[in-house]
Parts: sequence; structure tokens; C-alpha cells
Amino acid sequence: MAEKKDIKFEKAMERLEKIVQELEKGELDIDKSLQIFEEGIQMSRVCSEKLKEAEQKIEKLTKNGKGDLAAELFPSGGTDGQGE
Repeated sequence: MAEKKDIKFEKAMERLEKIVQELEKGELDIDKSLQIFEEGIQMSRVCSEKLKEAEQKIEKLTKNGKGDLAAELFPSGGTDGQGE
């Protein structure tokens, strides 16, 4: 499963959209549906992890007391209890 984490966000999202389209058509047998559903869950997790990583890297520029710009981490609005 390690290779799935190496997928770029855009590729994972694109694959996830194709999986949703295939499932929505309703033309697949149950085994194939379950197989791509599982892959869709994996792609969803990859996308969530990539978004979380990006969120943690985002900084905002604010003016400090002297009027100079300073970078600080953007507070996370996550509900997982790991944000600020």
C-alpha cells in the first residue's frame, strides 16, 4: 500500500472521480464494484492525507508589533483535535 501514498493529490482525485463515475453507472458486477470501491477508499485517504499535509504547511503573513511582516502557521480548523 506504500505506493498509493506516493500518488500526487491530483492523480488520486482524478482516479477517485473515475471510480465514482464507474460505480454510478451501475454496470459492474458485485466483485468488480467492491474492488474499485476499496480502491476509492484508498484514494480518498490519500487525498485527505495530502490536504492535511498542505494545511499544516500553510503559513500566513501578519504584521508584528513593529509593523514588519512575519510568517506564522495558519491555524488549523480541523476537527481531529490536532489543530491549534
